[in-house]
Amino acid sequence: MIYAGIDIGSNTAKAALIKDNQLLDTHVISTGYNPLKAGIKVFNKLLKKTGISKIDITAIISTGYGRASIDFADKAMTEIICHGTGAYFMNQKVQGVIDVGGQDSKAILLDKNGNIENFAMNDKCAAGTGRFLEVMANALEVNLDQLGDFAKMADKPSKISSICTVFAESEVISMIAAQHKRENIIAGIHESAAARIAILAAKVKIKEPVIMTGGVAKNFAMIAALEKRLGFKITAGKLSQENGAIGAAVLASRL
Repeated sequence: MIYAGIDIGSNTAKAALIKDNQLLDTHVISTGYNPLKAGIKVFNKLLKKTGISKIDITAIISTGYGRASIDFADKAMTEIICHGTGAYFMNQKVQGVIDVGGQDSKAILLDKNGNIENFAMNDKCAAGTGRFLEVMANALEVNLDQLGDFAKMADKPSKISSICTVFAESEVISMIAAQHKRENIIAGIHESAAARIAILAAKVKIKEPVIMTGGVAKNFAMIAALEKRLGFKITAGKLSQENGAIGAAVLASRL
């Protein structure tokens, strides 16, 4: 039997298919303004990609901020349990999950069986999220996917003292006017975001091995800043962005 997971995030929509406890494939698109439309589109694209018909799908679980809009799903579940389940499915040794998405950040502690022991979530402020990095990239006129490369060239990271995205942006604009090196500002932005996320990790007493999930996991400078702050290694797989959808598909197989 084949099971599907659909993760509707603020920036991207992801879908995953599971068969016989094996990952078949995944797909990612931009969410746009209509979560339901994005869910239908990413699901259909994945079915077409794999040559699977919708009638072959036994169950579907939706997750992400737009999960309630996916009216063709059998059940909606939180990102916490889906990201924890997805991370454990990909690596049964993992005990800590740091998920940095477009609009929120999460730190999750798993037991040795992959069950959620504790979690903390930053959902009331954009600081330490993908949105924070996006705002800063725009202020610095840098493409979002170039942030890591710029941060790597820094010789003295600038200190961003504001934890609020709006105030931090003003602080960055002042640094630009003061002719701080762009790479130093960007390195400072990463350190500021890492400090915010590290607070969540400390709250749940996160344990190694730790995996980072979400779209921001593609940013190697963000991982490096977190490793420096937390004092241990963090890994991110090739499917870190699709992790929530993978976890949703695994949970669909348990319905």
